[in-house]
Amino acid sequence: MSNSSGSGLQPLRPARAPSAVPAVTLAPPALGGGQFAHINRRFDVHLKATVATLHPGDFYVSADEWISTLLGSCVSACIRDTRLRIGGMNHFMLPENSADGGSWGHLAGSATRYGNVAMERLINEILKCGGQRNNLEAKVVGGGKVLDAMTDIGARNISFVREYLSAEGITVVGEDLGGMEPRKVLYDPATGTARVKRLARASTKVVAEERSYLQRIDRAPVAGEIELF
Repeated sequence: MSNSSGSGLQPLRPARAPSAVPAVTLAPPALGGGQFAHINRRFDVHLKATVATLHPGDFYVSADEWISTLLGSCVSACIRDTRLRIGGMNHFMLPENSADGGSWGHLAGSATRYGNVAMERLINEILKCGGQRNNLEAKVVGGGKVLDAMTDIGARNISFVREYLSAEGITVVGEDLGGMEPRKVLYDPATGTARVKRLARASTKVVAEERSYLQRIDRAPVAGEIELF
């Protein structure tokens, strides 16, 4: 379990078993309408709130729900408007193959367009809900070295998200990045609370899901419109 001093993130504590089975509570309507229809949303009796669960390629924006995901090499940016208390999370990875010769140090490379799409969709949805760029803050999580590959995909994802947020002038107030373990993250956009738990190194579910996602984006075209979500 991660609990780095000054990271701006909180450890994800084990949930206690409820003393009684509660009545079924329906999730409130999602912000953003039909584009979030595929997101799994359920009421969590421990948090006493609805939790939206993301998979690779997803993003979600809310004002009154928690957002959760499992991360290996992928990175999630948790961004919120601190005044309106609206925000969201994405879950993305840069493709392994790159037509720009592997140059990851700038935002114009062909492969980094995938990261641009993930970041822009999240930020633009927050702005559509009334957010302002000068009120945005971010916490970033993930980028572990969990895939057996010649290149460190997680490190590339970390470099991208840090450079992107710096270029956009969005302040990073917390991060839990790198390492060798997958992570589970829970984020509350209303308060900015992010809870992170390190998982077992051999988390086969995380690795299998990311391998499938990586194969999909490596085959996808990078010119023109990129449909990842």
